[in-house]
Order: sequence, then C-alpha cells, then structure tokens
Amino acid sequence: MFRMKEEEGKKTLIDESELLTVPDGWKEPAFTREDNPKGLLEESSFATLFPKYREAYLKECWPLVQKALSEHYVNATLDLIEGSMTVTTTKKTFDPYAIIRARDLIKLLARSVPFEQAVRILQDDVACDIIKIGSLVRKRDTFIKRRGRLLGPKGSTLKALELLTNCYIMVQGNTVSALGPFSGLKEVRKVVLDTMKNIHPIYNIKTLMIKRELSKDPELRSQSWERFLPKFKRKNLKKRKEPKKKNTKKEYTPFPPPQPESQIDKELASGEYFLKERQKKRKQVEEIKAKQADAIKKRQEERNKAFIPPKEKPVVKTKKASTEKKIDIEAIKEKVKNAKKKKLGALPVEEVKLKMAADEKKKKKK
Repeated sequence: MFRMKEEEGKKTLIDESELLTVPDGWKEPAFTREDNPKGLLEESSFATLFPKYREAYLKECWPLVQKALSEHYVNATLDLIEGSMTVTTTKKTFDPYAIIRARDLIKLLARSVPFEQAVRILQDDVACDIIKIGSLVRKRDTFIKRRGRLLGPKGSTLKALELLTNCYIMVQGNTVSALGPFSGLKEVRKVVLDTMKNIHPIYNIKTLMIKRELSKDPELRSQSWERFLPKFKRKNLKKRKEPKKKNTKKEYTPFPPPQPESQIDKELASGEYFLKERQKKRKQVEEIKAKQADAIKKRQEERNKAFIPPKEKPVVKTKKASTEKKIDIEAIKEKVKNAKKKKLGALPVEEVKLKMAADEKKKKKK
C-alpha cells in the first residue's frame, strides 16, 4: 500500500511499511515531572511474600533497594516477621507507572533474581515476565527432566537463549523469571512453554538464529519469513499396540436370542428319554469303555515312537578326481632302463669319478 505525501506543493508516494517500522536508534522520551506536575491523587501499595532462604540476602541488599526506589519517590519496607516486602507511593511520586515497576522489582527479588539484574526493571525499555511451570507437567520426575533440558549441560542452552533474546533468565523452583525487552520476553515465554510440552529448546534456538540473520537484511523486513524457517516434525511417535483379541460388535437385532435347549429337550431329540434305566446305564458304560480304549491306543502310539528308527541320510557318492595331466610313458621307460644298468648299492657316476681323481693325487704324492 502507498500513500500520497505533500511537501511544498509536491506529491510523493510513501510505502506504508516504512511508516509502521520504528527507525533505528529511536527512543521514547522519558516521563518527567513536567508531564505530571500535580502528582497522584491516591496512595497505591503492593506487597509480596518471599521464602525463608531469601531472608539473609534481602536483609543485606535492602538499603540498595530503598535507594533505587527513592529516586522514583517510592517507599519500600521489609517485614522479616511476616516474610513480606511492601512498596507504596508518596506525595512526591509523579510517575503513575513507577509503582508497577516497584511491584515487579520486589517480585523478582522474591524469585531469587539478584539485585544487580532486578534493578534494571526501573528502566523504561525493560520489562519482566514470571512464567509458572509447576502445573504444566503432572509427574515430578518428568518435570525435573524437562526443566533440566531448559538449562542444558552446564547452563549452555540457557546462555544461548539469553544471547538470542537479550534477556536475563532465571530458573528457580516452579517458575522461570525473565527480564529484558518486550520482543525478547515473548520469545522466552514461547520457548519455555514448548519445552514443558516436550519440544526440545534447540529447535526454537535454531529458529531464533535464522530470524536474527534475516532481520539484518532491510529488504526482507517487510516480507514473510516462513519459507526460510525450518519445519520440524515429530518422528518418534509410537503407534498404539493393537489388541490380540478384537471384539467385533454384532449386528443389532430387536429380537431376543433363542432360548437354549434343556437336558430333557436334548434327550427327547436323541431318543434317550424313552430308554429304561438299565439301557441308560449300559450306554454310559459303553461310552466310558470307548473313551478308555482311545486313551490306551494314544498312549501305546506314544510309547512305540521311541522304537521307530530315524531316517538315514542318503549316501552322497564322491566323484573321482579327474586325471588332468597325461602320463609320459617314454620318460618312465628311460628311468627303468637306467635303473637296470645300476647295481644295487653302487655309487652314482659323479661320485665314482671324484673318488678316482682323489686316488690318483695320493699316488703322485707318494
């Protein structure tokens, strides 16, 4: 959308997105006494309780709290008997929102946030958010595991989240306290609630890193970033186990089920009803004997199984090794001839020659 702007009789087109964006380095002017010279009409006060383990720290830093609030003309009282902190406005208080900031300050101090960080809430561009996480998970073990996941190994996940959102985050007990700019607090709340819903914070941290890089590009500020952001899907969803026996519903009929037959009806159908007592007893004895005969037959078959020889494996005939090399008959014949010429126990020809040469040398020496 474009709008017309008149400057010294000239008309120029201006993009609406430029009007909506806040220029870099712009700050809202501070609220001074000149804006509200008459002060407030009524006195306002807020009180909050704090746990016993915070008593020593609050007693030590309370003079610093009173000094910081006195600059905004707000009184602060610490009651160690009741375990409460109270802030009230005075006649000199001119900023109506100062009491709300003072209330947030004592809330943060009660939730173990150190004074050096909590005092930043008195600045105009800083806000706070206390997220209750105790009732989001039923089981205590699961809650501790997910809260530890938010902290990460040696607090690395929490530190990464602080750097990306420009917020101070404090995880204490059943609450998460966050302190920083409004845009950062929105992201912190989303990450904390997603972590308690079993979504790992690393996925949200990746998304925040991509958003941080995209915000540096002035061309992409007015465009949708959905195409750049990653879309994570759950892959570890377990399918419901199907029961072994499935109960199938029968078709509905308005008529009742048929009446089961009585013993007399069964006897009438088979003709037993008209038999005499002797005949009935004889029939029962015959049935018992037939059952006994079947049982004896089965028992005998099981005993005979031990005497049945097992099936022998078929004999595999080994193939004779094929004589690939042909026998040289002539060479064998020559070896046989040479053997016939030699005498049994005779020395070979070379050894005989060497012996004769040695004998001749001995004769010459003599």
